[in-house]
Amino acid sequence: MQPKESLRSAALSRRAAMSAAEREQAGIALVAALRDLVQHAERVAAYVPFGSEPPITAILGEREDILIPVLLPDNDLEWSTGDVLHGPDAIAGCDVVLVPALAVDRHGNRLGRGGGSYDRALRRATGVTIAVLYDGEWVEQLPAEAHDTRVGAVVMPSTGLVRLG
Repeated sequence: MQPKESLRSAALSRRAAMSAAEREQAGIALVAALRDLVQHAERVAAYVPFGSEPPITAILGEREDILIPVLLPDNDLEWSTGDVLHGPDAIAGCDVVLVPALAVDRHGNRLGRGGGSYDRALRRATGVTIAVLYDGEWVEQLPAEAHDTRVGAVVMPSTGLVRLG
């Protein structure tokens, strides 16, 4: 199995090769797949996409109370709504948590950017954790380490939401 850094590099290269139109179409499909779940959840945490991450920004406009991560100096995450900080444990009160990922395997092992911020944060999550992916990023197997935290579902443009395990 390839090391994580090699897998990250390959995933980022594939994403960089996508056209703006491909990303936009993927974002439309992802938001459509997530809309009902997000609108009916009691509490939601999500990320603000940057760079080549799947563009789910439109889902953030669905509700004003979506918790957004803020990186702490120790690489952990706390959560905010607007200018209000809720602390690292706020994620425990969310029944839906949307997380970025470069890939996820069939067991829920998530390949992130390597900082460990989401692994720490997801240990506190009690709701369904959903990795947002482009098509082709749900893979058979990824290397996993003891500190890695699995996700409970993936969402992709072509298939929508897929619960794992």
